[in-house]
Amino acid sequence: MTSWPILSLITFLPLVGAFFCLIVNGPKEAVERNCRSIALVTSAVTFLLSLILWARFDPTKAGFQFEEKLDWVPALGIGYHMGIDGISLFFVLLSTLLTPICILASWESVHVRVKEYMVAFLVLETFMVGMFCALDLALFYVFFEGVLIPMFLIIGVWGGPRRVYAAFKFFLYTLLGSVLMLLAIIAIYWQLGTTDLVVAMERLQLPFEWQCYLWLAFFASFAVKVPMWPVHTWLPDAHVEAPTAGSVILAGVLLKMGGYGFLRLSIPLLPEATQYFAPLIFGLSIVAVIYTSLVALVQEDMKKLIAYSSVAHMGFVTIGAFVLNIQGVQGSLFQMLSHGIVSAALFLCVGVVYDRMHTREIAAYGGLVHRMPRYAFTFMVFTLASVGLPGLSGFVGEFLVLVGAFKANTWVATLAATGLILGAAYALWLYRKVIFGELTKDSLKGILDMNRREIAVFLPLLLLSLWMGIYPASFLDPMAASVDKLVGDYQAAIKLARTAALP
Repeated sequence: MTSWPILSLITFLPLVGAFFCLIVNGPKEAVERNCRSIALVTSAVTFLLSLILWARFDPTKAGFQFEEKLDWVPALGIGYHMGIDGISLFFVLLSTLLTPICILASWESVHVRVKEYMVAFLVLETFMVGMFCALDLALFYVFFEGVLIPMFLIIGVWGGPRRVYAAFKFFLYTLLGSVLMLLAIIAIYWQLGTTDLVVAMERLQLPFEWQCYLWLAFFASFAVKVPMWPVHTWLPDAHVEAPTAGSVILAGVLLKMGGYGFLRLSIPLLPEATQYFAPLIFGLSIVAVIYTSLVALVQEDMKKLIAYSSVAHMGFVTIGAFVLNIQGVQGSLFQMLSHGIVSAALFLCVGVVYDRMHTREIAAYGGLVHRMPRYAFTFMVFTLASVGLPGLSGFVGEFLVLVGAFKANTWVATLAATGLILGAAYALWLYRKVIFGELTKDSLKGILDMNRREIAVFLPLLLLSLWMGIYPASFLDPMAASVDKLVGDYQAAIKLARTAALP
């Protein structure tokens, strides 16, 4: 396996599928059918190949595995360096899983520019997987920014009535923060003469003041991606206007890029600044958990409610990441994976009824359990997973984050725990309004339950949520060694800085 470039294969295989989609010609219906099939087969094969990573991954090793290294721009010390560890493994799998699910979910709902739509999703998959595998700061930045282009097109071309506004808002928010991150990468390059992330983790030593500057530059980029309050306002607009599959990828993978960036770059490279700014993260995260949960309670649009709930759930992620103990960081990673599955499924649930009724207004529904029992059961499982019911994936991550937060600061844990109550309030309120009650609206009396294609879309997500809730060790064990190393290196760096400051 060391000589087989499996990471490059998984990363760039979707581009091969995109190329075949581009060269397909013939009658319109045949082109659309062939492009859908090519995209689905390519993304499914990519997912199956990514499972090899999990099967061959050694959970006892804390370092990077499946490494690939080539000179990219040798004159500047920039290389093509790929590899994964326990922190990035499951994000690669999440990206490769959700892409074929999105393509299958869009099978009947997208009728305009189908070829371009499938190409955009395959290119997006390449950038997502590449970002989680990149071990060179310049390469990381290329993939991190590359994600914006296909996502901008997916929202702006196939979105709702205000799609252009939402697409530009999404693009400008994320681009502005990323420019500052580029400046931070250039500063690290000037210091080391290379952009290799592994070298930077071992050799980068900066004065506290410079660490703060670089940390804030990274924060500007990652906070927008998470998104943290108050730079979260692009998210509801993007979700509401994006097509269903766009919302799935946005919530399932793109929001995780910010949390992953904190764990991969900010914390290991800038430990003293991380400790200094941790109270700021806690404050913003608690505001996000409480404020956006209250905002979600008054929403009339199903997608907006779920979008605001995503901001609240990601608040738990940032709290867990910056308490910097084993339970907190593992809880943060588990919560990101769980949210990627559950929020994706909730947006797909909205898409099922939107495809039938062409409205997302909560008031337009009610009593669907009488006509759509399979849909009611599916929606119930993912609603309870979002609430954090024991036995489902949402419980494990939130529990670990609260345990880690309690060890670090009891006030942070107490205030964050209020989000669990508010989360149950808005999620169960949404479910009651849409599913329960009498079927009084004439427009709903002929609505059909989920078909086989829709069941196939939801089944892997449902089984995965149950698996993560019942047997979380299968996910926690592979990430344990890498998390231990991250926390141990951080604590050693802080101890060394305090020792040096004593004289």
